[in-house]
Amino acid sequence: MSKFELKLPQMGESVAEATLTSWLKEVGDTIEMDEAVFEIATDKVDSEVPSEVDGVLVEKLYAIDDVIKVGQTVAIIEINGNGAQSSESDMSEDAAASPDVNIKAVEKTVEEAKEHTSPAVMDFNGSDKFYSPLVKNIAKQEGISVAELDAITGTGSEGRVTKNDILEYIAKGKPSGEHSSVGVTEATDNVVEERINVAQKLVPTKVQEVKSNTTLTQPDNGDEHIPLSRMGKLIAHHMNASLATSAHVQSFVEVDVTNVVNWRNKVKESFEKREGEKLTFTPIFMEAVALALKKYPMVNISLEGETIIKKKNINIGMAAALPDGNLIVPVIKNADQLNLVGMAKAVNDLARRARTNALKPDEVKEGTYTVTNVGTFGSVFGTPIINQPQVGILALGAIRKIPAVVETKEGDFIAIRSKMYLSHSYDHRVVNGALGGMFVKAVADYLEAWDVNREV
Repeated sequence: MSKFELKLPQMGESVAEATLTSWLKEVGDTIEMDEAVFEIATDKVDSEVPSEVDGVLVEKLYAIDDVIKVGQTVAIIEINGNGAQSSESDMSEDAAASPDVNIKAVEKTVEEAKEHTSPAVMDFNGSDKFYSPLVKNIAKQEGISVAELDAITGTGSEGRVTKNDILEYIAKGKPSGEHSSVGVTEATDNVVEERINVAQKLVPTKVQEVKSNTTLTQPDNGDEHIPLSRMGKLIAHHMNASLATSAHVQSFVEVDVTNVVNWRNKVKESFEKREGEKLTFTPIFMEAVALALKKYPMVNISLEGETIIKKKNINIGMAAALPDGNLIVPVIKNADQLNLVGMAKAVNDLARRARTNALKPDEVKEGTYTVTNVGTFGSVFGTPIINQPQVGILALGAIRKIPAVVETKEGDFIAIRSKMYLSHSYDHRVVNGALGGMFVKAVADYLEAWDVNREV
């Protein structure tokens, strides 16, 4: 019987770790290839991690809410087996019964295992491809170099080299390698690998037991104590970090959007019939923000230490409300290059998938500026907190019909107009009041000059 280490895969270029949110399989369950084993969250995006092999789940190495680094082993799957070996179970039970000795025992076991490890270790640091432990082990035993492995065309997910791929490569007659030491070290390597695997399982197993036995004590006076959710913890940390980092100031502008409202009311039905998408106000506002960022590129920046990084791309984050009341910020990449139809499709697609937890990790990354629509909840204006490492965020207030003074050649008169407030929060360390004010005024000017005869 062989065992497969299911590791946390690379979820995106900028993703280094993830939080385990739920186990979809229990120890002893049979798992098919590509069947989801557990769920993880990277920042605010949930994803399922599938198995790369058929087998039986014999060990969970992490508990729910644990933070896991990319490449770390999360579960052990026994291939063509019915369960964990009794020796491992006995060892785990003994270690759990003696928590004070557990850590030292694990460290000693790992060190002893490392001392017996064969010095002929393949270096995969120079390869940008992902290989499962099973593929790596076969390559080592058959004397296949990393360069040869990189040259094999994989048939797995995202072009990964599978067990069948490497076995087929061997069967077709690979270039001969040095095998003299394989037979001598194979048994030792297997024993060492087994000892390391067992040792590494002990601490997470104990941690999971402690967590499962921990209950939330409720007070006697009737108050309810509710622990923060995973997303709640992330948001709380992110907001506190932003306030501690940036010098927040705000500028407010009142905007007459009567022309925008009238134009949208005129074209929204034909737009939906032609494009199959609803035309909301959001893509219109996003277009205005993209144009303002292009006009004032020093708002489209970030600050690292004492260095300002002027962003080449305009990637606008769009705060979207989730059913549980939390927010997520998917990013519209290269927003300045989209026409209004493309912007509407991007906005609707990201909002739709945000509500169903179907966003990819990279779709909430690399934002250069953020827009949040506080008017959705009836707020007239707000003072949003900057989404680090950006230096600005724009809040869109509710659109209201109010009496306003209208200036004409014949004189001033009172009319019913659709108006809203734009609230611009920006980092006063690098964006002064003049730039911050001119930027939000540019957004307002674009909206007020909206062409009521525009074709879309």
